Amino acid sequence: MRVALEPQLVELVPELKIGLIHYTKISVGDSPQMLKGRLQLFQEQLFFEIEEKGLSHFDRLNSWRSLFKLTGSNPSRYRPSAEALYRRVAKQNYFTPVHSGVDSNTFFSLYYGIPFGLYDTSTLSGDVTFSIGTNDTNYDALNGRTTSLTGIVHSSDDEGAFGSPYVDSKRSAVTTSTTEALHVVYFTPDMDEEQADKLLQAVSSMFIQVHGGDSSSVVLTKTKPEGMI
Repeated sequence: MRVALEPQLVELVPELKIGLIHYTKISVGDSPQMLKGRLQLFQEQLFFEIEEKGLSHFDRLNSWRSLFKLTGSNPSRYRPSAEALYRRVAKQNYFTPVHSGVDSNTFFSLYYGIPFGLYDTSTLSGDVTFSIGTNDTNYDALNGRTTSLTGIVHSSDDEGAFGSPYVDSKRSAVTTSTTEALHVVYFTPDMDEEQADKLLQAVSSMFIQVHGGDSSSVVLTKTKPEGMI
């Protein structure tokens, strides 16, 4: 599939980098004990770090708050997804296992401190583009609400918006029936392309260790705003 950053987004946030990993022939099911253990242990460690240093200590959370403001949304009302996860951990409202897809995605977002999205590609059609939402951009989200994406970076296919670094749509959710998926990684603008690529490779390696299958990846940037995956 073709993936691309729309020109308006590149012009407004020229340092933005978005990584994509396309997985095929994967198997999603109950998380292995290794993943469950790592997710629980990291949340416990993160709680104490947040309690000691506060959320403002985490530069990547601050970076995405600034980016939300730059694209026209209020990060205190529409929190970047990684920050929302950290705030939940700060209340010791720890995440319990759902299935290996969701659990992996949650772990990655907590560990790296940036938004991640994981989508079932069988629910998508046509090319995938990233742009800034308008007043007409919305979808039925995983939180059970119809969510407006005005001023928020989001991903769309031929049927409309399906994901964002705020909250994802029901339409594209990964389930235990998913065999092909698209992982979207919203890097902070300060990360260079080499760092972004290494992070993608680490994420892909762990995901395939849990789910099997194959993967291919690409990092979209100002100088490379589109690609095939």
